[in-house]
Amino acid sequence: MNRQFSLAGLLRLRRIQQDQAATGLARARSRSSSVRAREAAARRDLSIDDADVVSSASLRAVAAARSSSHSMLAELRGLTTIAQADESAAREAFTAARVRSVGLEKLQARHQAEVLSADLQAEQSALDEIASTVFHRDDTQVTT
Repeated sequence: MNRQFSLAGLLRLRRIQQDQAATGLARARSRSSSVRAREAAARRDLSIDDADVVSSASLRAVAAARSSSHSMLAELRGLTTIAQADESAAREAFTAARVRSVGLEKLQARHQAEVLSADLQAEQSALDEIASTVFHRDDTQVTT
């Protein structure tokens, strides 16, 4: 039996792909979280009551600021949607990479179990041979 796992190179490649997919997923999660936090902050800022309006000029300034904030919030909603879609795609890529790795890891584990079994069988055969030789020698010495 070949002691080396014949698909070891492919398994290394699959693990590298899995690590890259995990890194991409972490980046996508970070971006998504950041965009969601910015959106939540913008929503909080919009919910603050502007009670300091004392003139028509300050009212126009508050209205312009709110209008700008609403535009920014709409952009952030779009970015949040994109970031969540990117995160979902990265999660799917990681899952696919993990599935490809798991099959090979199971084959490797089975191969290692077979190698260990063959080693144990060879060791048992050697022990049986030694015991047989010792028993045969002791048996020969007793009869003479």
